[in-house]
Amino acid sequence: MKKDKNGTKQSAAMVWRNNWFLLKLMFSASPAFIIFMVMDAIRNQVSIFFEHTYGIGYVLEAAEFHYPFRQVAQFILILAACITLGMVFTVVAGDYIQEKERPKVREKIKMLLYEKTKELDLACYDNPEYYNEMVLAISEVDKQIDRCELFLRNTASGITVFISTGIYFLIRDSFSIVFAAVSFIMAFAFNQLYNKSSFQIRMERNPHERKREYVKRVFYLNDYAKEIRLNPEIPGILSRTFEQANNEVYNVEKRYAGRRHFLGVMRRYVSNAFFSDVLYISYLVFQAAVRGTLSFSGVAILYNSFGRLKRGMSIFTDVYPFACESSLYVQKIRDFLAYEPKIQSEEGLEPAKGAKEMELDGVSFAYDKESGGLLKDLSLHIAPGEKIALVGYNGAGKTTLVKLLMRLYDVDEGKILADGRDIRSYDVQKYRDSIGTVFQDFQIFAGSVKENVLLDVADGCGEKEIREALADSGLMERVDGMEKGLDTPLTTEFMEDGMNLSGGESQKLAIARVFYREAGLMILDEPSSALDPIAEYQLNHAMLLATKDKTVIFISHRLSTTRLADRIIMLEQGRIAEQGSHEQLLERNGKYAQMWRVQAGAYIEV
Repeated sequence: MKKDKNGTKQSAAMVWRNNWFLLKLMFSASPAFIIFMVMDAIRNQVSIFFEHTYGIGYVLEAAEFHYPFRQVAQFILILAACITLGMVFTVVAGDYIQEKERPKVREKIKMLLYEKTKELDLACYDNPEYYNEMVLAISEVDKQIDRCELFLRNTASGITVFISTGIYFLIRDSFSIVFAAVSFIMAFAFNQLYNKSSFQIRMERNPHERKREYVKRVFYLNDYAKEIRLNPEIPGILSRTFEQANNEVYNVEKRYAGRRHFLGVMRRYVSNAFFSDVLYISYLVFQAAVRGTLSFSGVAILYNSFGRLKRGMSIFTDVYPFACESSLYVQKIRDFLAYEPKIQSEEGLEPAKGAKEMELDGVSFAYDKESGGLLKDLSLHIAPGEKIALVGYNGAGKTTLVKLLMRLYDVDEGKILADGRDIRSYDVQKYRDSIGTVFQDFQIFAGSVKENVLLDVADGCGEKEIREALADSGLMERVDGMEKGLDTPLTTEFMEDGMNLSGGESQKLAIARVFYREAGLMILDEPSSALDPIAEYQLNHAMLLATKDKTVIFISHRLSTTRLADRIIMLEQGRIAEQGSHEQLLERNGKYAQMWRVQAGAYIEV
């Protein structure tokens, strides 16, 4: 079945498949959770039937027709004993087993989503539409687990009520079912329309709510605290963005308000209250007072049970539209989990250890195909163990080039070779693991110093290599000065005694990650941008020493750093403008020499 622009059209089979998909995930996480939940729902409705329908009906008839007291007392005692046993089961099944198992269900499904994010191509984050869908899938998973639980519980309850109360009505007064059926048909139609409308609103609100969430993050994240305080205009800009997003959300709600109000009235009052409170009462009074086919106790119990019969039939009125709405969100989760990365291994080869030989052959690439290429027919050979510096003005394609080398993107034209083989022939993760990288927008995670170097769980890990990596990056002395050393928690996100590193210290920590990893190719994007000149000089020599048997590519706007490279590649508008050693490029007196004179002219004689 085709979808409309909001993706709200779906077949009954699709609704079933989507809800069944999430139910299977929940069952695989904890069978006990599902089984005991269903059993408790059935037990609860059976108990309510015998207590509120059959039991009360029996007592009313006993009062009206003067049954023997002993007979009534025995019935009440037996009923009370059965209800007590049912309550004991509920305590075990609901208050203990379900509460114990529910976190397992949430954890497994959420971890499944988190693991999937690692497989996504980086290009997915460049696509706003896909990114919105991904955010929606992850943000909705908790709610949809709750909805699936409620759907299953209500379905089991509804079926139990429908069977037990339906049989009771067939025996006592079969025509009453007609009233319930008409109410059911109307409620079914209006509930489905109402829930589709709710989903449409959610989808149209989503991009505007993301803007509101962005503003909220900016106001509370530490990363923006200084900028906001030093630039009083920023809160005004953010407030305007927040207000515009709020207005868009309000406009969406306003656009659907009349329709939702009408559907709400029809589903709550016309299809429910009108039939039960007006028509059905009139029918019962007529049957008892005019025709004499019902006793007054029968009138009371049938009216009391009519609501239960309608709730039982709501498995087809409320529950199915409810499942339809859930299905729309679960489909987003399924689409997210079903995404197949475009960047795949063609042969699954394992890269060789040691310094890599890299070659670019006629490489062209653009993020946006309509705006033209960022890299254009670029060819370059890097020998094993060679130290290469990439320089150029902003937007020249330096960072894009190293992303292609790491195969975070695939080239549009040409090919990239590593040790003589097309990088597409290597196992993707193993190939990336063979490269040590520090980007200029690196992140420090809420974990210990040790874990931030490893980027992994540090339990049982030897500390010698970690200390060596930190020493090479120039951070070991600072870490030794911390009370907990390598176990010091970083950031104050979760730990009051956490440590916030300075910009330069954070950069040294990020570089230590590269030193720790046994990689044949090192890629360093602005590795010393946050360091003072002395620290930069020390780090550059440490890097050369630590990477003497490795291939190194580093990007730097500080041309004093590029002097240490074996070869300097200057990019301009996606092409190689010049290449050579520092001295050779200065002799050519070209664009590199011009950059050098502007930036470091005062130190040329040093």
